[in-house]
Amino acid sequence: MSAPEESPQTPDETAAPAETAGRELRFAYVAGVTPGKWIRRWEERMPDVPLHSFMSDDGAQLAVLRDGSADLSFVRLPVEREGLSVIPLYEEQPVVVAPKGHEVSLFEEVDLADLSAETFLDVQELGGPAMALQVVASGAGLVILPMSVARHFNVKDTVARKLTGAPGTEIAVAWPSDTTDEVIEEFIGIVRGRTAASSRQPSAQQEKPKREPKPDRRGPAVKKPKVAQRYAPNPDKGRGKGSRKKGKR
Repeated sequence: MSAPEESPQTPDETAAPAETAGRELRFAYVAGVTPGKWIRRWEERMPDVPLHSFMSDDGAQLAVLRDGSADLSFVRLPVEREGLSVIPLYEEQPVVVAPKGHEVSLFEEVDLADLSAETFLDVQELGGPAMALQVVASGAGLVILPMSVARHFNVKDTVARKLTGAPGTEIAVAWPSDTTDEVIEEFIGIVRGRTAASSRQPSAQQEKPKREPKPDRRGPAVKKPKVAQRYAPNPDKGRGKGSRKKGKR
């Protein structure tokens, strides 16, 4: 018995390019990063490559890359860059967080030099921003955090005010340098704000089928016949006003 013939593939059933076939992309991000707009743009441009995201602690922002649980990670600088590609994205506004009722709540922003008499708590020693804010709410001291982190946890009985005179923090995207491919480059381009038509986007560099020129339905051009001049040219045209000779009456 002969083997059954395989039905030819239709254009909709054509296999995906080898670079994206069966591929998915995973990224991690630290508290304060809001990746929603990047996820939406990815789903619009790369619907065939599933995108998965999860939040990581500041202490694990590189560990997720080392153990392979994420392809990319949005990190808070500084980080150890050996073996990684790191692209800084934007700076974060620092704030001072105090217990509710503290005098800093009377101002819209505070200078760090004016808080020299205050007790500042170490966020990392307290186990991270969530726990540190709970300690602040108890009245034990103040902490300095990025504004986005303070808003993310939003602990009751605390107030946050913009802080001047303090070093800011910076968010970057990082990934292992030896894993760079077209899928990762496409994601980096989206994060950096490149449009879908940008020549630097791998998806825009794919050869598009050329359209055949539309047939000219107008037919060959037909010259219009010259129209015979019905009147003799006016000899006085162009002589100026009053140049025509008066005839005899």
